[in-house]
Amino acid sequence: MTSENTLTDQAQQILIDNDRGGYTVPTAGLYPYQWNWDSAVAAFGFAQFDVERAWVELETLFQGQWADGMVPHILFHKNDPGYFPGPDVWACEGPIPSSGIIQPPIAATMARFVWEQDREMGQARMAVLYPKMLAWHNWIMRWRLHMGAVCTTHPWETGRDNAPDWDKTMARMDASDVGEYTRRDTAHVNSEDRPTKFDYDRYIKLVQLGRRLKWDQAAMMAESPFRVADPTMTFTTLRAARDLHAVGEALGKDVSQIAADIKRLEAGVSTLWNKDLGGFDSRDVHSGEWAGCVSNASYLCWFAGVENPAMLARLRDVLERVPYPVPSNDPDAETFDARRYWRGPTWAIVNMLIGLGLKDMGHEKEAQALAKKTADLIAEHGFAEYFDPFSGDAAGGGSFTWTAAVWLAWAGRD
Repeated sequence: MTSENTLTDQAQQILIDNDRGGYTVPTAGLYPYQWNWDSAVAAFGFAQFDVERAWVELETLFQGQWADGMVPHILFHKNDPGYFPGPDVWACEGPIPSSGIIQPPIAATMARFVWEQDREMGQARMAVLYPKMLAWHNWIMRWRLHMGAVCTTHPWETGRDNAPDWDKTMARMDASDVGEYTRRDTAHVNSEDRPTKFDYDRYIKLVQLGRRLKWDQAAMMAESPFRVADPTMTFTTLRAARDLHAVGEALGKDVSQIAADIKRLEAGVSTLWNKDLGGFDSRDVHSGEWAGCVSNASYLCWFAGVENPAMLARLRDVLERVPYPVPSNDPDAETFDARRYWRGPTWAIVNMLIGLGLKDMGHEKEAQALAKKTADLIAEHGFAEYFDPFSGDAAGGGSFTWTAAVWLAWAGRD
């Protein structure tokens, strides 16, 4: 096992190596652009040794904000023909070439963490970022709510691309006319670790729909077959709203509307509780059908400030019986696959969000256990994109930015 000092040095070097001048890529080759929630986590990592660079990361992310407040999930700062689908496929008209969808809005939370480490000098930086983060929050509240829960319009938005949550919805989609395309991800990593062609056809189908509709949100609401209320988006949006409220108060802003939004989102959380499953679940807005999945996103309830004894009991069981928790899918589910992306592997980034929430809600024992298990996983198996929850074997990309940031900001700190 590598020493903690060496691991910290390695983690810092990964962030430096993945720096492209104002923004970081998740890892070289596989992901050559700036990804939204990856970048926010990178800022948290940078704040541990270079707080100026942390602010720049967040500021660069919001340079790509659309006029309506949306912050895209990918910013294509420099065209790279090795990535598909690139900016020509998305055909968006933002200030920077981008995708037309979002990702979990954790930027506000990470910005608050950065500010807490640089309160005096960062005051002016936060004052500039705050209205931009608020505009994105308002965009989500306008376009993505259903019964108070936050919906996704593309599996990529959640960051959990091929999670079983989307299987039933995707199965109803016809992608027979999607046409020919060449994936690039499987040229970089083992195809057994990635989404299947069945999934990818539907990902591209939804991109083609958005492009045809010119990314008009009202038109997409009316026509898209994919609209799923999801724990990832709901819990991260609720947490972001709480952090925006706290930052707004500190900046002397009127936060009454954010307070009302928090109550609305809290009510929406209850619509994601699948009592038959005994967990927070995704539901198809069109059909009303439950996904029937307890994922690692289900455990983000504490991150959102939502207490749930049943989920805590589930987490304690997972911590006890899975060597390297938290798996992205219930190990007892028929859909579980220990290596295929979001159908089973453990992700350090989600572990950190769960762990931070547990600590906030007073579950110190569970928070420390998860942090230690995540630290051991990274120490034993490196800074991989994700890991087999039973063997710990690394999977996906290597020298991964957010895994390094997780070590610096959370797992390697104790």
